Amino acid sequence: MAEGAVVEGLKLEQRYGKERVRVGRVWRDVDGTHHFVEWNVSIRLLSDCIPAYVTGDNSNIVATDTMKNTVYVKAKECSERIPVEVFAIKLANHFSTFYDPVTTAIVNIAEKQWERVSVDGQSHKHGFKFGSEEHTTEVVVKKCGALQVTSGIGKLKLLKTTQSGFEGFIRDKYTMLPDTRERLLGTEVTASWRYAFDSLENIPVQPLYFFNSYTGVKKVLVDTFFGTPKMGVYSPSVQYTLYKMAKAVLGRFHDLSSVDLKMPNIHFLPVNLSSKDNPVIVKVRSLTFYADWDNYCQTCTWEYIVHVIKQINKIAGL
Repeated sequence: MAEGAVVEGLKLEQRYGKERVRVGRVWRDVDGTHHFVEWNVSIRLLSDCIPAYVTGDNSNIVATDTMKNTVYVKAKECSERIPVEVFAIKLANHFSTFYDPVTTAIVNIAEKQWERVSVDGQSHKHGFKFGSEEHTTEVVVKKCGALQVTSGIGKLKLLKTTQSGFEGFIRDKYTMLPDTRERLLGTEVTASWRYAFDSLENIPVQPLYFFNSYTGVKKVLVDTFFGTPKMGVYSPSVQYTLYKMAKAVLGRFHDLSSVDLKMPNIHFLPVNLSSKDNPVIVKVRSLTFYADWDNYCQTCTWEYIVHVIKQINKIAGL
């Protein structure tokens, strides 16, 4: 929330903004190849507009309709293909500098993953299919030029059918879960990472910087989760794998200051069916599982979260 002001004996904290502004942008290369992005934009402004709440004076308020239209205009002005982080920075910098009452602008964008399709083994110039995960970013820009950029991945579903177990946990009279060294491990990864630079002047000037960072971090997360193609890597718990993934990202990308990971354990439970006439209908060794994927948010899901901050001189090699 915005810093509080004491009004009529009450501490008032406020922010306002516009959510779910959907914009699609197409860039066309000279050879006829098209590039397409879909962005879902949310804007929040912190400003000196206490009179709007106390006396009904709206003279320092930026209308949400203006925010929506600004998104479309700024997207149109991007004549060259840009990553979602750069667009968020452009928006946040505009709102924090163009409007005098605005002290801080916070822009969140989720980019839908439209992937280029292949037809007869060739990449289609203007055909796309909808992918599963999202590329996210949050940018905070203050009027003084201070900057905070956080990028991330959402809805990244991963699963491996072996090399996972869970044993040695606390057991008491309420425990029914057996120890195991052989289970399916399924999850939906939500990851975010914060960049170390802290001002508009310190943004790296490489044209593919944010593109490369996103694809690179995603690769490290996926590779660490699965291990080598032939042997894989054993996971004794979701917590263990979660930490290894976060540590691997910080070890590979020195320009990141922290990593957040959230990975719900999506259960595939061994099926044992029996009846009075047939004691064993389906056995565990048949490798048949009850899938708790579609409803995992409402049913038996454990959510594991880790926040890893890089400590100077604490992590070797960084």
